This record gives sequence, C-alpha cells and structure tokens, in this order.
Amino acid sequence: MDIPKKKDFRGANLIEANLQGANLQETNLQEANLQEANLHGAYLYRANLQRAKLHLAKLHLANLQEAKLQGADLYGANFRGTDLQGADLQEAKLGGVKLEGANLQGVDFHEANLQMANLREANLEGANL
Repeated sequence: MDIPKKKDFRGANLIEANLQGANLQETNLQEANLQEANLHGAYLYRANLQRAKLHLAKLHLANLQEAKLQGADLYGANFRGTDLQGADLQEAKLGGVKLEGANLQGVDFHEANLQMANLREANLEGANL
C-alpha cells in the first residue's frame, strides 16, 4: 500500500489505522496519534515520529531504520523482529515494549524509559543505553 504523495501527516489522528505493509518512507508523522495502529511490515525508513503516540501499536517486522522517535510514547508496542538500526529513541517511553529479536544497532536510547521492555535476543551492538 503506497501513501499518496503528501507526506506530511503531522498531528494526524490514525488510531487503530491499518497501515500494514505501507510505504511511509520519510513521512512526517510527528505528534500523530497511532495508538493501536497496525504497521506490521511497514516501511518507515527515516520517518519522523517525534512525540507520536504509538500505544500498543503493531510494528513487528517493520523497517524503522534511521527513524526519529524522540519523545514518542511507545508503551506496550510490538517491535518483534523490527529493524530500528540507527533510529533515535531519545527520551522515548518504551515501558512494556516488545523488542525481541529486533535490530537495535546504533540506536540512541539516551534518557529513554525501558522499564519492563523485553530485549531478548535483540541486537544492541553500538546502541547508546
């Protein structure tokens, strides 16, 4: 599923949206509400998700390489097997997030809340914890 040429969805209300497999490369989703959205397998390379709300979102097997997630609320989100290489998660709320088997190489977790996060078998090489 390709998103139309307009790539600025800042502050959009996308609660429970089905964006499975969507191409959202370099899309501005800053401060968007994506609570419980289905982003399974979505392509979010270099997407801007700063301060976005992603409570319980399904992001397993998505590509979030170099995505901006500073200050994002990711409580309980599912990132199993997701590629987050080089993503910026500074000050992100990651309580209860599922990161099993995720690629977290070079991810910046500076001041991120990882309380109760599941990092089993995640690749943390070069990550800033």
